[in-house]
Amino acid sequence: MNYDRLFCSIKKHEGKNNRMYRDGEGILTIGYGHNLETGELRDEAIELILQHDVEAAEQAVRSELPYFDELSDLRRETLVEMVFNLGLPRFLGFKKMLAALEVRDYAAAAREMLDSKWARQVGKRAKTLARQMRRGV
Repeated sequence: MNYDRLFCSIKKHEGKNNRMYRDGEGILTIGYGHNLETGELRDEAIELILQHDVEAAEQAVRSELPYFDELSDLRRETLVEMVFNLGLPRFLGFKKMLAALEVRDYAAAAREMLDSKWARQVGKRAKTLARQMRRGV
């Protein structure tokens, strides 16, 4: 079987969509006709999606915080995970945490993380990330 020719034909006939959409039958679909309702993703695809999402979160937070690269690896990872979980707009709503970070008051930043609706929603995750923010190592 000539997979290059087959892929070319499928791409031509299906068309590519980077966003979820409903196909002609009303089935939630993405990419080149991948059925999201009954289709399965292989582990490799799931890992690629995670990698893409983490890279996008890192790029977003880096573009907003001029001091991002001056933070320890663990603090940067903490912020990226928050953006991954919350999305950039909600993350930027942590005004007091961001103000504390700007002056490198990591204990205050951790307290602000915990004093939030987000912390009440995610529980242990917020405690772990706040501890990482406070300690930085």
